[in-house]
Amino acid sequence: MTAALPVAARQPSRRARATALVTVAVLPLLLALAGPLLAPHTVDTPVTAPFAAPGDGAALGGDQLGRDVLSRVLHGGTLLIAGALLVAVVTTGAGMLLGCLAVLRPALGRAVERCADVAILLPPLLGIMLIALAWPGGGRRAVIAAAVVLGVPYAVRVVAAAASPLATAGYVEAALARGESTAHIALREMLPNLRATVLTLFGLRFVEAVYVMSMAGFLQIGPQPPASDWSLMVRENASGILLNPWAVIAPSLAIALLAVTVNLVTLSLAPDTTAKAVTRS
Repeated sequence: MTAALPVAARQPSRRARATALVTVAVLPLLLALAGPLLAPHTVDTPVTAPFAAPGDGAALGGDQLGRDVLSRVLHGGTLLIAGALLVAVVTTGAGMLLGCLAVLRPALGRAVERCADVAILLPPLLGIMLIALAWPGGGRRAVIAAAVVLGVPYAVRVVAAAASPLATAGYVEAALARGESTAHIALREMLPNLRATVLTLFGLRFVEAVYVMSMAGFLQIGPQPPASDWSLMVRENASGILLNPWAVIAPSLAIALLAVTVNLVTLSLAPDTTAKAVTRS
């Protein structure tokens, strides 16, 4: 009798758990995107006293100017999610392309590896400041550009490491013998076998982009007041945390929940590469 049956029997259960996890995890993400439609007040209209405690008209109290904290939190995630999504897509796409090319073309691979090594050594905070401050008036766009520049080298190294064993696989060697182009081999032969790596990398790049953009917002390199940005809210309201802690706690929890949500979704969608059928005589 074989042990393949239990593994096969576990597949529907795993798919059911993954579907349930994705459903639960996507809800906070949808709430952040639909937040502006649900906000009870505008983001720049004072409705309470500065740092007022939660009460009537302000479920989470007021910020340093008396604006509704809940409304600003509901407005503060849309642009952050859009920016982080753009960074994750660009860095993951560039990492897939350059990583596969680096494996298939050793000369190009050595050049890409040297450039990636130099870029990885650059401290993220210093890189953000150099790029953002050198882009006058760049704001959020400058931070997005900095996140892409800092993220691509890491993505290239991860994809190249995962794709390296595939370069000697039989189907890749057969494609090379047929005279297929490098682009064809990378897109049609190698990438389908890197789905788990790519999905995990996408989740990591999204979370990294959220943290990079949040750090830039906290340092006021990216979004500027009176923008309703979560990281900017943390900085602006830090002085009144003892008067109304929710003015700092709410945007901080939103950033953490966003990062955890995306990681859960990508891990749930990634193929299971650990399950193996073990036969018994």
